[in-house]
Amino acid sequence: MYYAITGLDTPGTLEQRLANRPAHLERLKALQEQGRLLLAGPFPAIDSPDPGPAGFTGSLIVAEFDDLETARAWAEADPYKAAGVYAAVEVRPFRKVFPT
Repeated sequence: MYYAITGLDTPGTLEQRLANRPAHLERLKALQEQGRLLLAGPFPAIDSPDPGPAGFTGSLIVAEFDDLETARAWAEADPYKAAGVYAAVEVRPFRKVFPT
C-alpha cells in the first residue's frame, strides 16, 4: 500500500536541509530503484520552483510500504528528521486513483 509522508520544516533550517540533502536523496533513490516511490519533492516557501533563500516549508513523499508501522519507521529515520529540519512528520495511508 502507498503512504503519504509529509514533513513540516522547522523555520530557519535551510542550511541544515541543504547539508543533509544528499543523504535524504539517497534514501529516496533506494525506494525508486525498488519500484516503491510514487513521487517526492519539497514545498517551496514562495511561488517559485527555485525559492532561493526563502527555502522550503516541508516535503511530500508518497511511497509503497508493507504497512503503516514500517512507513512510520522509515520516515522517522530520515536524515532531515535527525538534523532537525523536520519539526513534525505525518504518515498516512494513501490510495492512488489517478493517473490510472
